[in-house]
Amino acid sequence: MTDARPESADRTPTSNPVLRRALTLGGIVAAVLFVVTAVLGFVFAGGEGLAGALVGTAMAVVFMGITAASILIANRFASSDLFVGAFFGIVLGGWLLKFIVFIVLVVLLRDAAWLDTTVLFLSLVAGVIASLVVDVIVITTSRMPHVSDVELPPAPTDD
Repeated sequence: MTDARPESADRTPTSNPVLRRALTLGGIVAAVLFVVTAVLGFVFAGGEGLAGALVGTAMAVVFMGITAASILIANRFASSDLFVGAFFGIVLGGWLLKFIVFIVLVVLLRDAAWLDTTVLFLSLVAGVIASLVVDVIVITTSRMPHVSDVELPPAPTDD
């Protein structure tokens, strides 16, 4: 069976604009979250609270960005016959990277005297919730068909 699509056709997945919008809106929310958590951390726990808020928010932002960025990178292989394997390998690699970095950071930061671990935890949770809200807003407001990147066969001809 041959592909009805011409060789020069663009095979960029239609999810790319949605993911880019999620990264952009996530960056804006992250900037606001940095300011809010830093102020609250400083007010309630001083310099240690400020450090905990900044580290926790930074962790949440980096972890959020890794997921969307790994999907955007994996989508570059959309025209390849190995797309599915490359896609899941890259995305799974991003998740494993996040898991390993999270465990390392938890071990390194658990006894750090220069930050308040409670503020770090609360700002990390706030960052995760904010990233989930961003994802919901972006997905629900995107105008993307339920079935995308699909080519229908040509209409039958009366010969």
